[in-house]
Amino acid sequence: MSIKFKAIQKGEPGVIGGGEKKWYASPVLDGEMSLEKMTKSIEKICTVSGADIRAVLYAMVDVSIEELGEGSIVRLGELGSLRPTLKSKGVAQKADVDRSVIKSANVLFTPGTRIKEMLSATKFNKI
Repeated sequence: MSIKFKAIQKGEPGVIGGGEKKWYASPVLDGEMSLEKMTKSIEKICTVSGADIRAVLYAMVDVSIEELGEGSIVRLGELGSLRPTLKSKGVAQKADVDRSVIKSANVLFTPGTRIKEMLSATKFNKI
């Protein structure tokens, strides 16, 4: 396996005019795996029908959304886990922390062991 990358130039975040610009490696993304395409790929390697696979994948999405919305970590076996995170303003007093300081909510993905192993074994090719 190999991931292609290219060099891109970025300025310093939060500095007017970009500050000192430096070069960074950036992955060149090649394609996309949709739920439909994933369903067809899974169907080729197991005995479960495409309709059943689709039903499970879409149900997994629905259940994951519900659980994340309740503040739960969603563990997806060797794939990894999803958990909600918050960005908030800092305030001087603990008592001042309420919903008004929350700027945004995101979901963080933490890869599982097999994905981490794949990434450590992956070669990188500059294009």
